[in-house]
Amino acid sequence: MSAVPEIRPVPLAFRPMGEADVDAVLAAEQRMYPFPWTRGNFVDSVRSAYRAWVCEAAGELVGYAVVTVTLDEAQLLNISVVPERRRQRLGVALMEHLMADARRQGAKQLFLEVRPSNAAGLALYAHFGFHRIGRRRDYYPAETGREDAIVMARVI
Repeated sequence: MSAVPEIRPVPLAFRPMGEADVDAVLAAEQRMYPFPWTRGNFVDSVRSAYRAWVCEAAGELVGYAVVTVTLDEAQLLNISVVPERRRQRLGVALMEHLMADARRQGAKQLFLEVRPSNAAGLALYAHFGFHRIGRRRDYYPAETGREDAIVMARVI
């Protein structure tokens, strides 16, 4: 018998993001990023045909994502895990959910942009076999001007 208690993961629930979720999602976004999405970005995502999701553990918001699907292509616009729940493989679970949903919607490829400075994002995308297909110069706002975006893709 081990003296170390067994850690059991809390089951995750994925559900479509609704307008009632926007305040909590926006608060998380503003805590995490120096250049967060706006309320309008999230409201527009919910009201449009975008696939906007929240991820909860025991009723608590632990992550969220927004994906667009057009014909046979999906575009990951935002994927985030709250800081206090990072390094628990929630990003992996969220990405698996997003890819499965995009496939159900008819997507055959998933595209995304990521900051070169986003080591965690780059590691997550490498884990899933995304490959670099391009670079967008001066794409993101940054503390000292602008930062490029690495464009990545993967067949799903």
